[in-house]
Amino acid sequence: MSPLHLSPLNQRRWQLFKSNRRAWWSLWAFLLMFGISLVAELVANDKPLLVSYNGSLYLPMLRDYQETEFGGDLPLAADFRDAYLLEIIQDNGWILWPLIPFSHATINYNLTQPAPAPPSSENWLGTDDQGRDVLARVIYSLRLSILFALVLTLGSSLVGILVGALQGYYGGRLDLWGQRFIEIWSGLPTLFVLIILASMITPGFWWLLLILLLFSWTTLVDLVRAECLRARNLEYVRAARALGLPNRQILLRHVLPNAMVATLTFLPFLFTGAVTTLTALDFLGFGLPPGTPSLGELVAQGKANLQSPWLGLTAFMTLAILLTLLVFIGEGVRDAFDPRKTLSPQGDKS
Repeated sequence: MSPLHLSPLNQRRWQLFKSNRRAWWSLWAFLLMFGISLVAELVANDKPLLVSYNGSLYLPMLRDYQETEFGGDLPLAADFRDAYLLEIIQDNGWILWPLIPFSHATINYNLTQPAPAPPSSENWLGTDDQGRDVLARVIYSLRLSILFALVLTLGSSLVGILVGALQGYYGGRLDLWGQRFIEIWSGLPTLFVLIILASMITPGFWWLLLILLLFSWTTLVDLVRAECLRARNLEYVRAARALGLPNRQILLRHVLPNAMVATLTFLPFLFTGAVTTLTALDFLGFGLPPGTPSLGELVAQGKANLQSPWLGLTAFMTLAILLTLLVFIGEGVRDAFDPRKTLSPQGDKS
């Protein structure tokens, strides 16, 4: 992430962001959290990373094996959590397990207490009311929530920037009718639409993403429109138009770059809102299908099992840490693009 190939202005912005220690360390903490969730199968899985049996190596994470390949009796898919199969393998080799030997859907049948079980050496954050490891579900939930928010933010930003740029640059009837349409579209009750669609189809990742995209693209339209309305009357834009440059070239090269400054400072907060929206919908039961690892489902588990405080505390701490990091990053980006901010001799923002 070296700023060597950036323009002097962007180098200054990068240095301003780095000087905000809270935002800088929040970025690294978020990247670490996201990186761990991306390789969730290597961290939390009910299949071993590597199995050695009779001198041969096996990779259960990459392909399925039958019990008979490890000395079992039945030609079924090998269950490496079965005590009988484990004993055979350990007598003739060894097993390398992930740090957390549970996947997001793995049910621990060896609990010493009824589910939801409290934290223990086996289940570090306890289990939910179905006996599934909470820490494993948190890791998989983070990946799903972050990827969902990332795709939704990028998709809604592309549509919002395009519509706002066209309205702001061309103005006239296009702007007038566009604003009236956005006013009507923004007034539609999103939750009611989701409820109606949920009764007709089973909302999945892409269905839910598409539905939310239909209503979230309007967020950036007013911001980009205002910037383009201001920029289209600047002298260098009028000069470019007088020189005969086509509107598309003027819009892409001269108008949009100025509008993108304010837009980029808003993106981290859109990302935060997308995470919150998905969590709320999952909590209400109008989000992802049942059984999908999600932060909203974990919040619902905590509400339904008040006698198991570790569920509510885990959901609260996970959301609090994730959203706090995103807000701090957003503040750092906002300050970095603020022309009034300067670097102090100590490297702190002033």
